[in-house]
Amino acid sequence: MQIVGYETEREDRRPALLVAEDGRVRREPLRPGEDLAYALGERRCAGALDGADHYPCDRDGAPYCEAHTSTWVCARCTGTCLKDEMDCHEDHAVYLAAFAPATFKVGVTREWRLRTRLREQGADRAAHLRTVSNGRIAREIEARIAETYTDRVRVPDKVAGLHRAVDDRAWSATLAEFDHEATFAFDYGFDLDSGAVPETLATGTVVGVQGRVLVLARGDTTYAVDMRELVGHAVRPEADDRDRQSSLEAF
Repeated sequence: MQIVGYETEREDRRPALLVAEDGRVRREPLRPGEDLAYALGERRCAGALDGADHYPCDRDGAPYCEAHTSTWVCARCTGTCLKDEMDCHEDHAVYLAAFAPATFKVGVTREWRLRTRLREQGADRAAHLRTVSNGRIAREIEARIAETYTDRVRVPDKVAGLHRAVDDRAWSATLAEFDHEATFAFDYGFDLDSGAVPETLATGTVVGVQGRVLVLARGDTTYAVDMRELVGHAVRPEADDRDRQSSLEAF
């Protein structure tokens, strides 16, 4: 068995790990309150997926080897198309996403995916700044705003803010700099009283999922797991009983 992917929460889909066995993929739903019990083994390339079919790969690269790594050139676009021919001819939204307590990220996405994209990233709040007619214009605007606000937030920074609230004063001051069409606040169904310990494991009681961060409770400690770091691991369907770093609250 191997963890070969994950799904973040969307309005029409609950989060899940994707587990492959004998060429078939099944969803392991990550429902709050349910127990997850996988012991992690070696990590290698997760191979390729085609619907419910899995094509394994024995190469060492993880989560994907060079043969199974795809590069999305649009992620590097700043308004000058890197493809042979520009193909993003549909409405794009430019947005600001807030991550607690006060990290504000600019981004773009196709307008119809705005709420989904924000939840995929685990944003606590967001503002839809404007809609433009294509991706080129959106990327130009993003590049200008990125001179002041970041266009990338690392997972460790998101984990550090899981138990905190967005700084209202800082967020309001930021929004005052922009005209915007709408604002959003997201609830991922859980609240933490204290910080979660960053760890790579797949054993514990599911507290919730925010973006690609899976929060697990184990003993008296809450762990925050970057699900991308699980992809590629061989797994056994049993609890992992290895000692893990504990939070101060466990003592």
